[in-house]
Amino acid sequence: MKWKDMLLMALGNLFKRKVRTLLTVMGVVIGTCAIVVMLSFGIGIKQSMETMMQNMGDLTVITINNSSQTPDSPALDDKTLEKVKAMKDVVAVTPVFYLDPSVVTIKSRKYNYQGMIYGVSMSALKEFGYQAENGTLPAESAPETTILFGKDAEYDFIDGQKSSNNMIFPQADKNGKMPDPYVSALTDKFEAVVNLPEDSTAKTKPIKLQCAATLVEDWGKNPSPSHCVFMDVTFAKQLRDKYNKLNNIKKDPNKKDGYDSASVKVASVEAVPDAEKAIQDMGFSTYSMESVRKPLEEQMRTIQMILGGLGAISLLVAALGITNTMIMSIYERTREIGIMKVLGCVVRNIRTMFLIEAGAIGFMGGVIGIAQSYAISLFINTLYASQAAGNGNAAVPATGGAAVGISIIPLWLALGALLFSTMVGLVSGFYPANRAVKISALTAIKQE
Repeated sequence: MKWKDMLLMALGNLFKRKVRTLLTVMGVVIGTCAIVVMLSFGIGIKQSMETMMQNMGDLTVITINNSSQTPDSPALDDKTLEKVKAMKDVVAVTPVFYLDPSVVTIKSRKYNYQGMIYGVSMSALKEFGYQAENGTLPAESAPETTILFGKDAEYDFIDGQKSSNNMIFPQADKNGKMPDPYVSALTDKFEAVVNLPEDSTAKTKPIKLQCAATLVEDWGKNPSPSHCVFMDVTFAKQLRDKYNKLNNIKKDPNKKDGYDSASVKVASVEAVPDAEKAIQDMGFSTYSMESVRKPLEEQMRTIQMILGGLGAISLLVAALGITNTMIMSIYERTREIGIMKVLGCVVRNIRTMFLIEAGAIGFMGGVIGIAQSYAISLFINTLYASQAAGNGNAAVPATGGAAVGISIIPLWLALGALLFSTMVGLVSGFYPANRAVKISALTAIKQE
């Protein structure tokens, strides 16, 4: 018997008993819909958690802390950072050198900068995800006197000729318009002046600076590009050393010359644990979002298993329905099976025909169930988005052609559910199909 003939006979037998087939298919629809929607909730919750963590900080960045230094502790210096940069999966490394505002004053005409100053590796900023709002990030060949302004650093300049009311705050007026700061990062000229003791009569030559860009604000980064100025770490250390020399500040013999912290960018989230352990083995304490991500990921995996298990119960009930339908079909078609055997039909063809019927029930139920799942997911996400908008929260945008929100059905889940429902049908029909081929031909022909 040809495959085409077996397929046509199987489908014809199903549609002869429309009500029974429809009820059995509906059981698969409910089971498929339940398992897909339940898993979609787990995926949606997991993505919401990942989005929240990304807003808290870059998942692929490790912060090395070295604030509590002792004579026996390793130095977080340039040589150490070169070793870290040579580690597997490490993409970029930058020290974070805090330059105290008392060391140097950044000036522009009569205006003095009163914010934070950080020395970083300027060439690594792009790898760490820093973006220029105006201007461009400096290239590796840029002069060491190049600086970058944080989002609101322009508002941290004060009028040096006023003792009060000498600052402009970044607050919009009643019309929503932001006031202009005293300085413009990309058009004004800036210079760095190393501060001297109050009683000193010496004079220092200002160092001309050039601002290349203002950075996009991102509180998830360390350091955050907001009320701060970034400069090359080597240049920042030179300013510190010059200040110490002019102010007769001696180096602490118990403190090694190094950085208090550094940031390490790795290639992927999966590479974070190994890189972090390797750094800790060097004697440094570290922090990354891995300490938060891993427990949350395990919790999300547990939730997905529970939700998937609840949906699987419904599909199990549907499988029992398919088995019952096929067994009843065998009882009703015993004489037909006997005639097929007498006419010389191969036993495996009879088995295949019944398996096709069971698989078709699972396949049809899977297709309808997936369509219903997308409809339910769309309704839930629409309701969720309207409630979020009512509470003043922005709804999550849709990406990749799938609804994104509290319920997410990716393509792999839809295809997996279709394959699973079809397999459930085939497995459920395996026992009835074997029972059908074991029926004696003579006994079957005598069956009324």
